[in-house]
Amino acid sequence: MSDVSGVRGVPSGDPGSESGSESDSGSGSHPDPGSDESALGRIALGLDGVRAAQRGRTAEARSSFETLWEELGERDVFHRCVLAHYLADLQDDPRAELEWDRRALAAADSLTAERAETYESALQVRAFYPSLHLNLASDHLKLGEPDLAREQLERAVRSLDELPEDAYSAGIRAAVDELRQRLR
Repeated sequence: MSDVSGVRGVPSGDPGSESGSESDSGSGSHPDPGSDESALGRIALGLDGVRAAQRGRTAEARSSFETLWEELGERDVFHRCVLAHYLADLQDDPRAELEWDRRALAAADSLTAERAETYESALQVRAFYPSLHLNLASDHLKLGEPDLAREQLERAVRSLDELPEDAYSAGIRAAVDELRQRLR
């Protein structure tokens, strides 16, 4: 289940973290998606998933995260991007891993920089792309698709300039170099 890079995740974000809410006032029988009750429930699901993953209980982690995925809905694309990225790493089947990585990329593609900055001022969507494309390249390599792996790796390389100079970014750059060597 580990990817080629040994580095998973996006530059920032915890699948259970929440910040300011965008609530529509609603009077349905279910908690308003922006309500404190709903936010606390999503945080609990995220924390349950993280704890299960840390303890090696991947099926339990997947279940918590998949439930959280449904709870987030289409509107919360930032957290869906982060969550799909984590879910990809929890898959036993390389095809399922690829599908979750594709979902992460699709969520990132639909997330504007302005929307991402509402969660953390230093966070910019384009900094997600090196890791997202690196993981897709790794997925394709696992599936015996070296041409598709090279294509995704090239996209990761083209987006490396968007990364800040920090330890996380150094890990992504090293993983790109490692995968590049494997694909020669």
